[in-house]
Amino acid sequence: MNQLFPIIRHTIALTLVMIAGGLLGGCEKADEYVASPHENFEALWKILDENYCFFAYKEIDWDEVYDRYEPLLTDTMSQYALFDTLGDMLNELKDGHTNLVSTFNLSRYWDWYLDYPDNFDEKIQENYLGRDYSIAGGLYYTTLRDGQIGYIYYGSFSSGAGESGLDNIFYQFKDCTGLILDIRNNGGGLLSNADRIASRFAEEEVLVGYIQHKTGPGHDDFSEPYPLYLAPSERIRWLRPVVVLTNRQCYSAANDFVQKMRVLPYVTTMGDRTGGGSGLPFTSELPNGWSVRFSASPMLDADQRHTEFGIDPDIPVDMTDEDMQKGLDTIIEAAIRYLLNKAHT
Repeated sequence: MNQLFPIIRHTIALTLVMIAGGLLGGCEKADEYVASPHENFEALWKILDENYCFFAYKEIDWDEVYDRYEPLLTDTMSQYALFDTLGDMLNELKDGHTNLVSTFNLSRYWDWYLDYPDNFDEKIQENYLGRDYSIAGGLYYTTLRDGQIGYIYYGSFSSGAGESGLDNIFYQFKDCTGLILDIRNNGGGLLSNADRIASRFAEEEVLVGYIQHKTGPGHDDFSEPYPLYLAPSERIRWLRPVVVLTNRQCYSAANDFVQKMRVLPYVTTMGDRTGGGSGLPFTSELPNGWSVRFSASPMLDADQRHTEFGIDPDIPVDMTDEDMQKGLDTIIEAAIRYLLNKAHT
């Protein structure tokens, strides 16, 4: 159960190509194991103590958390009560990538976005997409303002984003002067999809961030930041103005995508702060077979800053009640005005 950090170190390259958002499955064999509440508590606390990557950044006193939660355990508590207690302890990390998984429940932390405005309404978005929009994998696309502006909505980086589909989208937009790429309410998915799409907007190879991995059990035991680069696609690319629309429910791989896009010369981000979620997730198992997923490797932006708590847009815009009553999306309207002004300057 201990010394997980070498495993994380040696599997980081594989994990980078896997899921950064969405649940990584673990072994669910609770019925096959017998373990006391105290054993499972100690194991969970130690796994996080030696391997979680944001203790220092979030200023979390993990020993103090232990002292508060350990007295809540009893030898006779049910597995359901134990699950709730351990889940509450994990929520002290304020991390949407950190979950406890059993056969009967999944702990999760949602407060990273609940206190923010939605800044997205599917019914209003339909006024822009219409009902005859085209679909390429998980990307929905159409044109706005008499064909002047291309519009793409991508709701999950777990959805398909193939090279041929992207080629067709950009070909359809060949006469557009600007492009809106809307990823609001995108909770993440595959980092490979984020890279594939972002590469269509790159003019040359560019530094987009850094990653670190654990080198020991201490809270500050990390490698030097390792640089991450985005290479331009060898297929059709968009090298005209583009606005990426964000809101607080852009998390994990969506947050990573915004981090990459915002360093590109033709890109402007607009809307609300992203949800964050910059820790690369890893999984381990408790003595009773429950699995725990947690942020193990911090991913930093191009200036080596954390984005765990989100990324502010270049141009902040909130949807207004007045516009919504008219069936207008304030953020889309602002993006259209911005792109049309760009085309005439």
